[in-house]
Parts: sequence; C-alpha cells; structure tokens
Amino acid sequence: MSEKNLRITLVKSTIGYEKSQKATARSLGLRKLNATVTHKDTPAIRGMVDKIRHLVLVEEVEE
Repeated sequence: MSEKNLRITLVKSTIGYEKSQKATARSLGLRKLNATVTHKDTPAIRGMVDKIRHLVLVEEVEE
C-alpha cells in the first residue's frame, strides 16, 4: 500500500499577513514564492496547511 503525500506550493506572498502565518509557511519549508515542498499527509501538516490555505496550493500525490 502506498503512502499519500501532499505537494504544497506557495502561490501568494506572505507580506502583509500575520507573523504566525509567515512562521507557518517557513516551518513548512516554503521560503520563496512558487516554492514547492512535499510532506507526508499527517494531521499536523493538514492543520498547518489549513492555517495558510489562502496562500498555498495543495495537491495529493501517491508515492
């Protein structure tokens, strides 16, 4: 059985948003605009993505 991963892309700048949202993006590994990272699909990662859902594009990928 394959694991599910999330491909997360920062599509909108964090400028002008709360510090906590900027920190969430950085902790996910999103440093620059259009940067893409892959994380395992866990409740913690889902919560972080939900906090900045207006800034990112999320795709589910099979590994």
